[in-house]
Amino acid sequence: MKQLTAILIGAGARGSRSYAPYALDYPHELTFVAVAESDPNRLAQFANEHGIPPERCFASWEQLLEQPQLADIALICTQDRMHYYPTMEALRKKYHVLLEKPMSPDPKECIDMEQAAKENNRLLTICHVLRYTPFWSAIKRLITEGRIGQVASIQLNENVGYWHMAHSFVRGNWNNSETSSPMILAKSCHDMDVLSWLMDEPCVRISSYGSLMHFHSGNAPQGSTEYCIDGCAVEATCPYSAPRFYLGESKAWARHFTTDLSRESIVQGLKETGYGRCVYKCDNNVVDHQVVNMEFASGATAMFSMSGFTRDQERRIQIMGTRGEIRGEDDRIVLMDFVNHEKTEIKLPVQTSGHGGGDSGIVRSFLKEVRDYNGEESLTSAAASVRSHLMAFAAEQSRLNQGKSIELAEFANSLK
Repeated sequence: MKQLTAILIGAGARGSRSYAPYALDYPHELTFVAVAESDPNRLAQFANEHGIPPERCFASWEQLLEQPQLADIALICTQDRMHYYPTMEALRKKYHVLLEKPMSPDPKECIDMEQAAKENNRLLTICHVLRYTPFWSAIKRLITEGRIGQVASIQLNENVGYWHMAHSFVRGNWNNSETSSPMILAKSCHDMDVLSWLMDEPCVRISSYGSLMHFHSGNAPQGSTEYCIDGCAVEATCPYSAPRFYLGESKAWARHFTTDLSRESIVQGLKETGYGRCVYKCDNNVVDHQVVNMEFASGATAMFSMSGFTRDQERRIQIMGTRGEIRGEDDRIVLMDFVNHEKTEIKLPVQTSGHGGGDSGIVRSFLKEVRDYNGEESLTSAAASVRSHLMAFAAEQSRLNQGKSIELAEFANSLK
């Protein structure tokens, strides 16, 4: 098996902790030869872990991509609004590109990237990691085998988790659509992609409702302070307490603002970074709950619901077909047959890789596709991703227009 080489642009949590570890676990398959990262600590840490020499460490993607092509693959894991330019340049330099989702908060940029991949005859695979998990692969297989007949309706719930909502979408990097993406893209483009994949037919119209109902200054309790650690009168009883979360329940998540997980460093971070702010006094504007209704070409429908007000972080799905029904959650899938009333339970093994095995699964699949590349598109190609991204963009337009139904064909044509 040929070892492939890669460069990493953006050594944050997704790049360095979700995808790049594959090279450490399977060094005969993949090795990183260069990295670009603006944070000097992250840059040094990644270089040390992967044995990258100083002359192959760069403070910006521009510096790295000024070099002649250094590897087979470019893994791009910058922030949402920093995907377009490095992706376009990497494709021009003839790298096969694995790009973190979402492609871009600008629909025209998404279309440009898809076209650039075709023009340069290179793979552009988007990290819709759910498709690569045993759970979602099993559900797709049951549908393809005709086990429930024709799909008539799907209900998909994304339970974000109250703690994840506060961490990532109130205090964190994806809390403001002006600097990142709307929630339907930043978090739920996975779900739009899964629905598009399971239905396997065009979505023709879409509508959506949702709002920032809770996490705003109007709900700030009396006695609350700008930072939780500054003597907040209600911190002890607040479910979104930053000290309780980062010093206790999920200490590892403090890696998002400090590389040193000592109590002293975390406390300092809670005083000096946005992760210590009161959830009612942040600069967030993305929704904390949203529903999306979809109609597909055959007349089949889907309903998606995202909520930040759940205890667990999980997805639950119910797929209703003309001959049976599928229900799934966690690592359990139940198939119910209408003819013989048989109930079949599929229990999947616990996955050690992130996103239910999807993080390592997508890297493994991408490496195979690069080795065997003959011009065909990958499972989560830019073309496939653009379809589901347009669903997300249309849903957000509907939400901002009081739930007005959006015709997908008209919406796509308006972008040309």
